[in-house]
Amino acid sequence: MVKLNKIYTRTGDDGTTGLVDGSRLPKHARRMEAIGSVDEVNSAIGLAVCALDTEAPHRANLVRIQNDLFDLGADLATPGEDFTPGEMTLRMVTAQVDWLEGAIDAVNAELQPLTSFILPGGSEAAGRVHIARASCRSAERCATALAGDEPVNPAALAYLNRLSDYLFVLARALNENGARDVLWVPGQNR
Repeated sequence: MVKLNKIYTRTGDDGTTGLVDGSRLPKHARRMEAIGSVDEVNSAIGLAVCALDTEAPHRANLVRIQNDLFDLGADLATPGEDFTPGEMTLRMVTAQVDWLEGAIDAVNAELQPLTSFILPGGSEAAGRVHIARASCRSAERCATALAGDEPVNPAALAYLNRLSDYLFVLARALNENGARDVLWVPGQNR
């Protein structure tokens, strides 16, 4: 269990931050950008959770995803090429991706097929989930940019890709299974 008694350490005052292996990176490094983007997704999901009743059917899944995103952040904060979880190394695993795929399939099974692209919005809860989805796509771009320079756990990349899909179908579910989706009307301003 993590125990934090003191929140500030002053070690980052020089513009660097520490990684799990003890190394330090500039706070603007690609790895830190990816970690920060995952944190933004988690925060956006937290805001979406606030729009749901405590007994809402999808709330527990979102909280589980928030925990997975902390795992993902720890994974990204652990440089190296060995993506095997260990006693002191937290890594994303394919079981987390598989669970997310099952969640996508379960939500999508209740939705009518799309006949148009949809605009983010509809209900407040769906709008918040769409913000989380867009943040997730940004985090995925940061993580894949990092993967172009350094090894990144393939399960972490797959998880981000699936998560944006899950958030898309969840937003539709929160829009009364698509009944409140706002359809895109192309070329209105011609």
